[in-house]
Order: sequence, then structure tokens, then C-alpha cells
Amino acid sequence: MASKTHSVSIWDWPVRITHWSFVLLLPAMYLTADNSEWGWHMRLGHVLLALLIFRVIWGFIGTETARFGSFVKGPVSVWKYLRGRQDHHIGHNPLGALAVLALLGLTFAQVAMGLFAGDPFDGATGPLNPLVGVGTADTITDTHEWFYYVVFGMVLLHITAISIYAGAKLQNLVGPMVVGKGEVAEGVDGNSETPLRNLVIAVVISVGIALWVYAGAPGLG
Repeated sequence: MASKTHSVSIWDWPVRITHWSFVLLLPAMYLTADNSEWGWHMRLGHVLLALLIFRVIWGFIGTETARFGSFVKGPVSVWKYLRGRQDHHIGHNPLGALAVLALLGLTFAQVAMGLFAGDPFDGATGPLNPLVGVGTADTITDTHEWFYYVVFGMVLLHITAISIYAGAKLQNLVGPMVVGKGEVAEGVDGNSETPLRNLVIAVVISVGIALWVYAGAPGLG
């Protein structure tokens, strides 16, 4: 007998907008670099920086499913999940949490390297390039050029896992990230309300830091 389910809120709209923005921005970053559109590449890079900072802040002061504390678990929980033993929950599962941390960490590392990278001969010089020496900048630039494939490798792994889940009908991961709601077992509560005050704080801080970096981080030099 199939267990009864009901529809509840799973992902808040700030998380969904941030998620799909990543989906659009990562390929755009590759295309702008591949076509030497450095002005757009750097502008989009700062948008990506703001989104990454926002997602980290939102991971502490956002809704329940957005907060890292609600889904980042220890190795015991991951092992139980892999063995098919898990509590009913909404949001990321323990294994998915590792993917989230990896994607955020790798993408942030790539963006950070871009801020320090610099090649004055082709016009692609990050705003923080003057803060490091020429040799260091060269190393960062070289790493920034190939590290993108590490990020995309993680993205492909993430997409593969989602496809496996969908194929095995284990969990609908895409739908709730589009509409915000999904079917869960009866008795499982939905996500908490979006705290607007915290949302304003997160947006102001993330945009402020990104604009400060775009200006060359005045006060650091």
C-alpha cells in the first residue's frame, strides 16, 4: 500500500533564484572567456560573487531548508543514508549536502582566482590583481584557466546524480527547485517562511561586498 503524501513548501524563492542563476552564469562565464569578451566576463563574475556570498549568508539566516545546519550532517548520517536508513525530511539529503558544499566551494575558489588573475596584454585583469606579485598572478591565472573544468566536472556529477534519482523514481529533485513545492510523506512539515528582514540584510551585504571588490577593494592596498 502506497504511503500517503501531501504537498508542502520545500525551497524558498531566494534559494531557487540563486540556484537557477548559477545554472545560467556558469556557462555564460565560459562563453565570455572563450570569446575574449572580458568586460562581460568580469561583470558576470562579480554577479556570481554576489550570489555566492548571498548563498553563504542565507545558509545561516535563511529559511529552514536553506540553512546549512538543517542539512549538513556528519559521516554517520551520510553512511546511514547510503544504506537506505534515513528520517523523513525535506530539502537536501545528507549526500546532496556534500554536493552543495563542493559546488559552492569550487565555484567560490574559481571566482576568487579570477579576482586576482591578470594578463594586461589581453585586457583581462581582475580588480584584486594589484594586491599580488606578477609571479603569483601568473600562477593564479594559469590555474583559473583549467580549474573551470574541475567546477564543471562537479556540475556534471551533480546532474548525473539528479538523473539517477529521477530514473529510479527515488525523489523528484528538479520540480521543487522550479516551483518551490513538492510531495512529502504525511506528517512532514514544510519549509519555514522567508524572513524578509534577514533577506534584506543578506542582499545588502552580498551586493556591497561585490561592489567593493569590483572597485578594487579600496583600503586593502
